[in-house]
Order: sequence, then structure tokens, then C-alpha cells
Amino acid sequence: MESPYASEMLNITKRFPGIIANDNITLQLRKGEIHALLGENGAGKSTLMSVLFGLYQAEEGIIKKDGVEVKIKDPNDANALGIGMVHQHFKLVECFTVLDNIIMGVEPVGPLGFLRKKEAREKVLALSKKYGLEVDPDAKIEDITVGMQQRTEILKMLYRDNEILIFDEPTAVLTPQEIVELMQIMRNLAAEGKSILFISHKLAEIMAVADRCTVLRKGKYIGTVNTKDTTMEELSAMMVGRNVNFHVAKKPAQPGEAILEVQHMTVASKTHSNNAVKDVSFTVRRGEIVCIAGIDGNGQSELVYGLTGLEPLTSGKIILEGKDITKASIRKRSTSGMSHIPEDRHKHGLVLDYSLEYNIILQTYFESRFTDRMGFLRRKSIRSYSDKLIDQYDVRSGQGSITSARAMSGGNQQKAIIARELDKQPELLVAVQPTRGLDVGAIEYIHKQLVAQRDAGKGVLLISLELDEVMDVPDRILVMYEGEIVGELDPKKTTQEELGLYMAGAKRDEVRA
Repeated sequence: MESPYASEMLNITKRFPGIIANDNITLQLRKGEIHALLGENGAGKSTLMSVLFGLYQAEEGIIKKDGVEVKIKDPNDANALGIGMVHQHFKLVECFTVLDNIIMGVEPVGPLGFLRKKEAREKVLALSKKYGLEVDPDAKIEDITVGMQQRTEILKMLYRDNEILIFDEPTAVLTPQEIVELMQIMRNLAAEGKSILFISHKLAEIMAVADRCTVLRKGKYIGTVNTKDTTMEELSAMMVGRNVNFHVAKKPAQPGEAILEVQHMTVASKTHSNNAVKDVSFTVRRGEIVCIAGIDGNGQSELVYGLTGLEPLTSGKIILEGKDITKASIRKRSTSGMSHIPEDRHKHGLVLDYSLEYNIILQTYFESRFTDRMGFLRRKSIRSYSDKLIDQYDVRSGQGSITSARAMSGGNQQKAIIARELDKQPELLVAVQPTRGLDVGAIEYIHKQLVAQRDAGKGVLLISLELDEVMDVPDRILVMYEGEIVGELDPKKTTQEELGLYMAGAKRDEVRA
């Protein structure tokens, strides 16, 4: 009798130094279903999928495909069995075209060894049409949006005729509109008989798109439920082990004097001749959270680069606590009371091959508590400081302070950055998508930290693409569209629909600085 399961992972155990990442986990994927894998950061979700994709070998347990036991020693074995994976951090060659990335490793060649790109292009265009994955095959990866890069990754799997598709946190880097499109693409794939494993900790997405959901907690299997028979509250309790508050509890803001004044800021664009930020002025006061909202790519990143010193301003002024820091170095801004949680934690947040403790002191190592008069590091002080922050912010890693940042889950990398930036006791916190890739428990914690900063009389500038976060956390919302601030909204008096109109450029006000 034919097995109803496309793949089965039975009693899988995977160990790393100091940690059991997967502890006797069983996961069964039915043919043609969308099956969500839910868990906190570091619960073992990506590890389990990496075992199925052949990136890791489990110490115990077996894997079956269509009811038959298989050995998957590497991703080539997985591909041969029809298993494909879109990773959380995409695996694309930036300077190659979309088409070259899709066919890499399985290039069609003629009898004389010449590439037959015409056939490949036709197959890619046919697949993109069939599944609603419009891409430009000739565009270079470095020139296209993150959403388009993700479509390229999906087409890579479909081009290889994969039947089992693994999506690892596929919506972490997408705009709300791209998320809606991806959900539809996943439904189309399942309707065509593909079986999908979907790693996520966004409960609303799981409820919207998954047929069943398996929950992991701290490396252990908690249970599998039909999404139509459960609620977001039940799933979050299974995942975190307690009830989670989805709304941010906060008192009304008590704004004081201005801490940050941005005057007529203009920042050039790296990708086109227009300016990315055009004559923007705004103020952040002590005791308030101001959120800059907008669809990705409307100048928010360049605004933050200009503010934090990563890019020079074309014109304009930045005043922090009454001092002009327009031309100040990044370190000078940091020591003058600015903290920055960057949007790209790998590029601007961490040195991935440094240990956790060295990442935690990246901006303070030169202080006398960490470096003696001769310039030598005080290793004991560094270790005890790092251990304290790891404990305080619940940063989970296999070997504590000496763990390499690269070996940690994305969510725990994010917690480490937040610990470092908040412990500097900044006067102004610039938080760019601080909850990106985090689970509900960690999001709740970070939102509390932002409110605590505000209530301690500090200024918080939040840049977010998550509509729920934009509506729930700040005291004022500034909407950016095509490099300009087009509206100032009070989150208590506006709706997501109105916010969406401003974000899409359909509505704008003359905004006072």
C-alpha cells in the first residue's frame, strides 16, 4: 500500500557541543499539505530541517521518503530525492543573473559541452508563469528586491523538480504585500501536489496558510495540531510554555525636550541617481517612541545609515542632545549616547566569527573596565560582563560566552545585539526592525524593553515594516514614501487601512518638522 506521507522523520536526535538541538523528534509530512513547524528561537526548527536537507547528520533516528527508509548524506542526496530548501539567509550569488542562479549545478549542456541556456530560460519562464512567480531572468541578484530573490530561490527548487519544499522563515525579510503573494504561491504549490514544510513563528501566517502545525520547544517535540481546530493563543502557549500577551502594555507617553533633531536631511542613493532621502525633517523627544513606517525600499535604510554615520549626508543637519553630530564618526555617535540595532544583523550587527563575548563588547572594549592601561584586554571582566548580559537577556547558545556568533540561531543573534545596545544606557535608541525573525515570547520581551527605555526618559526611534508593531508600540508614526515623510499619525486614532494608504503613496499631508 502506498504511504500517505511524502516524508517522515522518526525519532531524530541531533547533538552539538553543549546542546541537544533535536531530542527524539518525529515529524510526518503528508503529500500535498502545507505543514508548519513552530517554535521559539533556538527551539531546533532549522536544525531539524537541515537534517532532512542533508546539511547535518542525525546521531539517532531514521528518515523515510514515500514510506521507504533513505540516507541523506548531503544536499545533493536531498535534491536527488526531490527535497529542496529555501534558507532563512538566501544562498544566491549576488553578481550572477536570476537565470544563472536557478540553473547553477544542474546546467543543461549539449553533446559538445556547450550551455543550452535557451531551454533553461524557457523552463524557468514556464515555471514562473505556472506558479505565479514573476521574475526577470536577466536581472542581477544584487539589483533586485529581497522578495524577488526569494522567488529565485523557489524557482531553483522547482527547476530541480523538487516535490518536498522546505521554507525556513520565508517571511522574515518580506514586506506585507510580498507576504500575501508568498502565501498564495505556497497554496498554488500545494494545489499542484507539492508537499511543503514551513518554518515560522508568526502565528497569523501559520493560521492562514498551514493545514497542520508541529510545535517544538527547547529541542523537544510538543505536539501536532490541525490549524482549523486550534487558536493563536493555544499555539503560542504550546510554543513558549506560558500564555503570551500579544498587546504592548504601556502608560501614556510623557514627552520631554527634543533629544534628536533632524533638519532637512538628504542622503544619496547607491542604486540610482535620485536621492534616497529627500529633505527630511523630524524630532524625537525624550519619553516617546517615534516609529518610521513604510513599505521596504522607500528610504528608511538610507535614513538610518545617515543618522548612525554609515553613510554621509548630501545635505542637512543632525542634532543629538543639542550637539551637532552631522559629521561625527560612528564611535563618536555611540559614545555621545546613540545606540543602533541595525536591520542587517550579519552585515552591521555582529562579527560572525568572533565569540559572543567579543561581540557584546564591540563598542565598549576600549573602556578602562575592559582594557588596562597597557592596552591589554581584561578577559575576566569581559567574561563576567558577557555572562551577566546573556543571563539577563536570555541569550541561548551552546557554550555561553565562548560560542561563535555564527553558530547561534538568528533570534539569539538578535537578542545579543539588543543586550549590547541597551546595556550602553543610550539617550537615543535607533531600533531598526528589532523583532525581525523573533518568536512571540521574545517580541513581547523586546517591546517591553523599548517601552522601559521610553519610560526612563530616553528617546526611541523605531523603524518597522510590521504593521502590527507600527500600530501597537509607538506614540507617534511618521510614514515614509519615496524618500519623504508624507504623514504623521497618532496610532490611537488611525487604522491599518489609513496607514496603508499613506504607505502606498495614495494619501499625504504637509508634515511639520
